[in-house]
Amino acid sequence: MNAIATLTLNPALDISTGTDHVRPTHKLRCAAPRMEPGGGGINVARVLHALGADATAVFPSGGPAGATLEALLRDAGVPIAPVPIAGATRESFTVDEAATGQQYRFVLPGPPLDPTERAAVLAALRTLPAPPAYLVASGSLPPGVDGAVFHELAALGRETGARLVIDTSGAALAACEGAHAYLIKPSLRELEDLAGRTLATESEEEAAARDLLARGFAEIVVVSLAERGAVLVSADRVLRLAAIEVPVGSAVGAGDSMTAALVLALARGKCLDEALLFGVAAGAAALLTPGTELVRRDDVERLYAAASGVASAPNNA
Repeated sequence: MNAIATLTLNPALDISTGTDHVRPTHKLRCAAPRMEPGGGGINVARVLHALGADATAVFPSGGPAGATLEALLRDAGVPIAPVPIAGATRESFTVDEAATGQQYRFVLPGPPLDPTERAAVLAALRTLPAPPAYLVASGSLPPGVDGAVFHELAALGRETGARLVIDTSGAALAACEGAHAYLIKPSLRELEDLAGRTLATESEEEAAARDLLARGFAEIVVVSLAERGAVLVSADRVLRLAAIEVPVGSAVGAGDSMTAALVLALARGKCLDEALLFGVAAGAAALLTPGTELVRRDDVERLYAAASGVASAPNNA
């Protein structure tokens, strides 16, 4: 398999718990907390590890939360290349309300990265033991880092031969115009934001994705459509897949799981059709797990096999 690296510029220590009711001004008695490493690229690396692949997670790390995040990843067997920074790694907090099944997610801002720290993170990508064939840059950007970093990553990819996959949002995603990444994965809402209008039909969705190709965002655009599945648009094809229906435990990490499985299938030489289906299966599998837990390999392979009618998933083929 071709090597994969992930980049998380704004990682987080994810803390999840539960309580009977969420009420203002009340002291809410919660269950014992669960701590897990989080942030887009770190979640992607964790999913890749769960699916039987080793991918190196590159990220800035500082303070007690950063040390805990590193220890959790090492304990899980995920290869890491942390870059020390002066600030403290952020924490995020998820609360499940037992009475309603609702989930409340509190996301704190990350520490700023100064120019020296930003350069050190990019330098860490250049010195990985195995040059990656795929580089997945996923998640939000911290203070002090703007969307120009994706153009730097694209140039790094062209220099080293790595295919850049970007999964971000907002101004960071808009700044990817002209970066010419290999693949980007916006949600429908993010696609609408880039298009500047509501996309009411499938043909409008596909036209908006083609516009991103023409504007140099990427060679391939994969749009996550939530309960409607996903659509992939490239220069010569459109591939649309329905969602796989599963009971929902938690939506945390579903998009990262989809990205991870899609990239894994591509890294193992699978065609776009198989890669997208494997990604959709992983996104559905993530919905089955509670709190901030991501995917289970058996769930991904079972859902993929059921959806495709084959006996094995791409990572077993």
